[in-house]
Amino acid sequence: MIALMLTAYPAPGAAGTVVKPVWVDLLQPTPEERDRIAREYGLRVPSREALQEIESSSRLRADGQVLTLSMPLTVPDERADALPAPFGFILSPSVLVSVRFTEVHGLAEVRARLDQGDTPADSTAVFAALIESMVDYRADLLEHISADVGAVSRRVFARHIPQARRAVLDGALREMLAEVGAAGDRLSEIRESLLGLQRIVGFSCEMAHDWLRPEIRARLATARGDLASLSDYETHLWEKIHFLLDAILGFINTDQNNIFKVLTIVSVVGIPPTLIASMYGMNFHNMPELSWRYGYQFGLALILASTLLPILWFKWRGWW
Repeated sequence: MIALMLTAYPAPGAAGTVVKPVWVDLLQPTPEERDRIAREYGLRVPSREALQEIESSSRLRADGQVLTLSMPLTVPDERADALPAPFGFILSPSVLVSVRFTEVHGLAEVRARLDQGDTPADSTAVFAALIESMVDYRADLLEHISADVGAVSRRVFARHIPQARRAVLDGALREMLAEVGAAGDRLSEIRESLLGLQRIVGFSCEMAHDWLRPEIRARLATARGDLASLSDYETHLWEKIHFLLDAILGFINTDQNNIFKVLTIVSVVGIPPTLIASMYGMNFHNMPELSWRYGYQFGLALILASTLLPILWFKWRGWW
């Protein structure tokens, strides 16, 4: 059965008269459903494989007054698919067909507005409303990512770091690194969707200019400007995420260098006492210190001095 999100609306000036649907929403369409759309509306519904093509010529096609448009879709983090799901439009002056394979934010809002009569019930108006809703949703996603990245940034560059064991600090750095990486992954998906929306809006404005109403062209032009500003903001977030990644990795490298520095100093400080102890541990008969009254104390003092002198020298050089 075809899932019709918008089945029929009363024609203007003829209350109670049912007209043909202007929006057909297909969720995981079967071959039978695609055949029904072709039979009733004369439109060919592409398969999922066709919608996943990455060439511009495959994603944006015009056949007379029928536009076939597709883009990668930003979906929630809890999705099961490993790759972004495709989303497609088939736009004509009489009907709009949307093809999706997962839940899409914005469809319910547009349907509610149409039910309330806030938007003229025709295919181009529905298309413009869907584009505006999808742009708004991606703007909200960028705002959430910006807030998450800002919180991580404040934690990374906090002036007063609480005293804690090194294991706790290392764990916090790894956690922040994972958070920044996840934000970058989500931002990459949003970037693909923004680019897809930009291409769809630009292609639609150009190829459907003759049969789009002036108010629809104005709404699409506004959405196009919003997408441009969102792309600039997304670029700014990318730069901030890369900066945070470099900063966190720099702090991790600094901590590792401090560990190696301490180990190096300890090994250097331990070499002279070890040398002295090994020298007096040799079993030779002719060792004058063996007959000294305070030879044992002399050996201990020599070991202590050989330990303290390197430490004091490191302190004086500022290496520790």
